[in-house]
Amino acid sequence: MNLSKIAVLLLLCMAWLSPFAVANNWGHWRGPHGNGAADAGTPPTQWNTPKNIKWKVEIPGSGSSSPVIWEEQVFVTTAVPLAGDGGTDLPVLEFKLLCFARKSGKLLWQQTAAVAQPHQETHATNGFASASPCTDGTHVFAFFGSRGLFCYTMTGRLQWQRVDLGKMDIRHSFGEGSSPTIEGNTLLVPWDHEGPSAIYALNKLTGKTIWKTDRDEPTCWATPLVVDNAGNKQVVMNGEKFVRAYDLKTGAELWRCGGQTERPVASPVFHNGIVFVGSGFRGSFLGAFRLSGRGNIQDTAEVAWVIDRDTPDIASPLLSSGRIYFHKGKSGQLSCVDASTGKPHYMASRIPGLETIYASPVAAGGHVYLTSRNGTTVVIKDADQLSIVATNSVHETVDATPAPVGNELFIRGEKHLFCITHSDPEPDDTRADD
Repeated sequence: MNLSKIAVLLLLCMAWLSPFAVANNWGHWRGPHGNGAADAGTPPTQWNTPKNIKWKVEIPGSGSSSPVIWEEQVFVTTAVPLAGDGGTDLPVLEFKLLCFARKSGKLLWQQTAAVAQPHQETHATNGFASASPCTDGTHVFAFFGSRGLFCYTMTGRLQWQRVDLGKMDIRHSFGEGSSPTIEGNTLLVPWDHEGPSAIYALNKLTGKTIWKTDRDEPTCWATPLVVDNAGNKQVVMNGEKFVRAYDLKTGAELWRCGGQTERPVASPVFHNGIVFVGSGFRGSFLGAFRLSGRGNIQDTAEVAWVIDRDTPDIASPLLSSGRIYFHKGKSGQLSCVDASTGKPHYMASRIPGLETIYASPVAAGGHVYLTSRNGTTVVIKDADQLSIVATNSVHETVDATPAPVGNELFIRGEKHLFCITHSDPEPDDTRADD
């Protein structure tokens, strides 16, 4: 076989393997497709220390960013008070990216991206490292908002940094929290606050700006989602005034729709040509939008359906198996609707053990994982009917969204990072001990 044929075969193999590589990793806080679902995940449904806890490691400092996983590496960010800093003002913090070994939980490396004193307070339940990192398997990106955006190799070598984006003025000093999104060679960075808001598209290899589009929006904590419309990719971003879609190549606004509630946090999900965006603070709104619209599409046929009650606030909706799962406001009450029609399978159902919810639901292996701030995770069937499978706890506060990858589930708690995997065969559909 000549070299040209070998090269063609190698390219074909890479093209065939690439989707599987992405699907078997969790490079973004909402998973490989941004919907919160793991294509090939089969994590346990039961754990309670020590059952099925593979390892548990302490994380210094604080942060509610979610873990991301690529092959044998697990990444989290945190903000650690500088040793000896005991002043009465906001503390000087070390903004860190940590890399752990997936098999053992051993700390492989850590990098301090910045040392800074925050210019603004944060909410009592929010830290200063709330944006989740993201990775494509070649680089890992740590976003600390006003402190900057930092690109590292997988071995922890700094490639580039952007510390020129300015300082955010967040509504009511609630703290920053939007995460960046990778799409091809583009890194999308949301920048909504009480000052001049924008969304940036950066070259992920160099950090240079490809485009910047100004946004007439106040503070929003959502993360952008890239969706495909007949081969043309759109960037969909939540907002208080409008849900908006932008052309990925140019940043030009394509369509918008009003109806959202105050200070949106939830990020979009996507299914079968329709994107779903919602908010649930001082009102309720969840809309299903076709991607073919242009301009203001409110009250047009491009809005497939709207739900005006019991919609999510902090946690983003989950889209799995043609169903959308979402909490009512910040509560543990859960709804499940058909993604195509918006018709409910069940609405605002109370689930024992779930209280205040910040973490977004995730799905894997035919199950949905619902995590409360009290450290409880309730596992239900991924089905039209509500069926509780197990109730578990890591016995500490959890604000970050769990990450299901392969046969493991990674949970970032207030003080620890947990790796949960199968240690013994477990019976199906049984409730674990509290």
